[in-house]
Amino acid sequence: MEIKVIGAGCKECDTLYANTLEAAKELKVSVTVEKVEDLLEIVRLGVMAAPSLMVDGKVIVKGQVLSTAKLVEKLKKCANEA
Repeated sequence: MEIKVIGAGCKECDTLYANTLEAAKELKVSVTVEKVEDLLEIVRLGVMAAPSLMVDGKVIVKGQVLSTAKLVEKLKKCANEA
């Protein structure tokens, strides 16, 4: 599973990144987490709201910070769909 936390480095983006790392640990599956802060890359990905979360090329969270527990739920769902 490839996860991208997308945002230009604001506090909310940092919080979503930290929560995502924690959720990935709890899942105990092979996960790559990348933080995307470069504005050109963000535009290339087609993301217009920050922070956002992309899993395997699909945006699953836009413009909000989810708790670790909510992220675990969403990531489990994505893992089951794969």
